Amino acid sequence: METLAALFTFWREQADKLGEQTLQHIGLTAASLLLAVLLGVPVGLWLSRRPRWAPAVLGLAGVLQTVPSIALLGFLIPLLGIGPKPAIFALFLYSLLPIIRNTLTGIQGVAPAVVEAARGLGLTDGQVLRRVELPLALPVLMAGIRTATVINVGVATLAAYVAAGGLGEFIFGGIALNNPAMILAGALPAAGLALAFDAALGAVQKLSARRLRQVGRALLVALPLLGSLYLLPRATGKLLAGFSPEFVGRADGLPGLTKTYGLTHLPNVVLAPALVYEAARNANVDVIDGYSTDGRIRAYNLRVLHDDQHVFPPYYAAPVVRPALLREHPELAAVLGQLDGQISDSVMTNLNYRADYLHQSPQVIAEAFLRRRGLWRAPRPAVENAPVVRLGSKIFAEQYILAELYAALIRGNTNLTVQTKTGLGGTTICFDALRDGAIDMYPEYTGTGLLVLLQPTPAVVDSLGGRPEAVLNYVRQEFRSRYNLEWLAPLGFNNTYALLMRQRQAQELGITSVSELGQYLRQ
Repeated sequence: METLAALFTFWREQADKLGEQTLQHIGLTAASLLLAVLLGVPVGLWLSRRPRWAPAVLGLAGVLQTVPSIALLGFLIPLLGIGPKPAIFALFLYSLLPIIRNTLTGIQGVAPAVVEAARGLGLTDGQVLRRVELPLALPVLMAGIRTATVINVGVATLAAYVAAGGLGEFIFGGIALNNPAMILAGALPAAGLALAFDAALGAVQKLSARRLRQVGRALLVALPLLGSLYLLPRATGKLLAGFSPEFVGRADGLPGLTKTYGLTHLPNVVLAPALVYEAARNANVDVIDGYSTDGRIRAYNLRVLHDDQHVFPPYYAAPVVRPALLREHPELAAVLGQLDGQISDSVMTNLNYRADYLHQSPQVIAEAFLRRRGLWRAPRPAVENAPVVRLGSKIFAEQYILAELYAALIRGNTNLTVQTKTGLGGTTICFDALRDGAIDMYPEYTGTGLLVLLQPTPAVVDSLGGRPEAVLNYVRQEFRSRYNLEWLAPLGFNNTYALLMRQRQAQELGITSVSELGQYLRQ
């Protein structure tokens, strides 16, 4: 009931935003569906006349549909930029298979005797297609369009990850911020749209052939109109920012920056965390959120804007573990402690550079680092029925590297078996997995533990004064008492949040700090 009350409160407070996102969602679905119908139906008809091409064409359409949505969107950004273009094109590709396949199946399902009778009456091939085959195939063809529509409503939530809007903004923001009401605020309308579209097209599918042709022509007119719903006015300014969903909602992210620096004249769009750097690199956006030790800062020639008002707290990396793990295997404390204070900011930036830009695997990077530090030990032979240590990580390169570092130390210094569960998503997913016992440890950051997981009052945050030791001690104590989890010693580097701009653009505008960014926007 508490979540339900919070949901209705959220909807009431965000009614304008909800309406805008719903219209965007409908527009994305309609625009992509129109393109898929305009191409898919003719291709299906062509294949009905040249069946030997059907396996190849349907196979290609099937392969396109198996490509993960976020990966496909990532591939499209360098070609189409951010916004509706890559989203609509991706949804269009996902719609092709059911439309082409059902068009072909519908035509092939027409009884040969009926076709021969039509030809016997003197109808040409084109007349047979228009007057006999298509009317009889329309119910099956409409079933394909119905399937494509429902698929697109669901996949369109991912459009939020490329700044295309839609109901995914609420969903992914809620996941990042561990806000169930926010997740439901986007998920329930999206599910409602899918059910509404499915019911409407299901009713259309049951119409007679003559009425179905009339409705089909009406749909070809209606779809462009629905697609135009996406063309809503958007805020504009001197610069455009692209932020990850978590950054938009976190107290130490955009809300804190806006309050302290007055960044009210900075319009922003939501992007997947994995895509913000690509968007900046390709000049799709001018300002992004990032992390101070990210290797792409060096690779893409970006500038970290100085946080001169100290909005961002310290983010020192340290492993968070279940105490039961250390009690059951006390030798692990010394093994994990080999990395205490071993990784500076510059070292971590270089390791990230090797992953993000040189595309070396995290395992190779971890082994090379341990060899340089004299910490490498070859993995011990596997022991049957050995206890398992499950290491988790979030979904970015630095976390993968840290997980591999700990995995290599455990394999080389103990007889324990290691399972790595990397790429678990955002902060709350890793944290919940640790609390539920799905993993035994994962690398976390003191600032994230403070502001995202503990969420103390502003008075408590102010009392810590941004002092690294004070933040660590507070987080450590609260995690012990609230969650029965243990923070081990920090690794040495401070991967704080940061605002980033392209080096050349920042230099031309004379912007080196967040304060100067705010001043430029207000001019």
